[in-house]
Amino acid sequence: MHPTVPLRHPKSPRRVPGLRPFALLLGLSGPSPAQWQSLGEALVVGDRPMDDLVDWMYREGMDRTRPLFERALAGGIDSVPDAPEPLREFFIVVEAAPAWLDPEKIRRAERVFRMGGVDGLYIARDVSLLGGYLASGFNKTLLRTGALEKGPAKRFAETLQWALDVTSDDGMSVGGIGYRSTIHVRLVHALVRRHVAAMPDWRAQEWGLPINQTDMAATLVGALIAPFVGGVAMGLLAPPRDLDAAAHLARYVGWLIGVEEQFLPHNFRDAVRVLYHSLAAITNPDETTAQLAVPMADDPLVWHYRNLPRLRGRIARALHLSISSAFLGPAAMRQLGLTPYVPPWYPLVRIPINLVRTAVARGLPGGVDRAAEHGRRDQEAFLRTLIGTEPAVIGASASHIGHAA
Repeated sequence: MHPTVPLRHPKSPRRVPGLRPFALLLGLSGPSPAQWQSLGEALVVGDRPMDDLVDWMYREGMDRTRPLFERALAGGIDSVPDAPEPLREFFIVVEAAPAWLDPEKIRRAERVFRMGGVDGLYIARDVSLLGGYLASGFNKTLLRTGALEKGPAKRFAETLQWALDVTSDDGMSVGGIGYRSTIHVRLVHALVRRHVAAMPDWRAQEWGLPINQTDMAATLVGALIAPFVGGVAMGLLAPPRDLDAAAHLARYVGWLIGVEEQFLPHNFRDAVRVLYHSLAAITNPDETTAQLAVPMADDPLVWHYRNLPRLRGRIARALHLSISSAFLGPAAMRQLGLTPYVPPWYPLVRIPINLVRTAVARGLPGGVDRAAEHGRRDQEAFLRTLIGTEPAVIGASASHIGHAA
């Protein structure tokens, strides 16, 4: 029997701001009736392996089982003597590389992401994350985890730290920093899903399941593929093998984080398809859209600058809005509660700069490695601008969430 499709799933695909032209360029069409049905059904599907593990952890007592989980995550399941069978079963699966995994493609993707520098991160923030607030169903979960109270900088800093871990050198090897961060995010997702779904005001028939498969697919591909899609438009050109490597990274990260096979991309074109189709299913702005988007648009005003904070804050706000406006368009900006049109001055300035940078990096011996090192320094500096000297702790914004009876 198929799961019930929640009311939030529209009868037909919705318009996806900014992505449709790129999808058409790749020859992609909208979802077939069968694909559309699957996207609706996935709105009520969570992550069974992790959800079952979290249920067991609560039954046995979080004070005892959480330390065992953290030890297994840090040192592998063999580092936990006499590990309980549910814990062992879970980690045996995630520690075993899937047959399709290509470590060379993973390393290539990590390096290409670092080459994108801050412009790739800007796309992730100003297009993927800000535009993601058009998906009001996902907003319902965010608001119930205290997103407004904690502020947009904290949430994005955690997401950014995860992305930096995932794309660090050899970060996705078993036991690597990106591997550990991804499994940790998977645990946090399960804790949030359990907590929010048990809230008395959660309307499951209308909204589906918190952090469901469709939402996770859109978020995953949006975080790891959208920077490449937007980066191409900003002059960050990459050969097809690098783009396919990025999709391979998204596939492995998605596999580790609990996304089902049907939503894991096989190549770059397929990754754009997954993003295009999933966003068409969840884009449905309502009052929560502006409620979350406006504070994020204003957030650069209070970032941590070394000097001239007031002036630099205003410039940064204008810079990021220029990116959002260029990629999302006036209609989406209006739905986000923002100025419908902001001149795209930053993307226009960056196109020739990035074209020259890319040509130099790929044309000189060792240029790609140097560009990746420089790009990573810029990315880490941007993270410090967001939150200052305090560390970005992945999952900290949801650390208050415990068992909901």
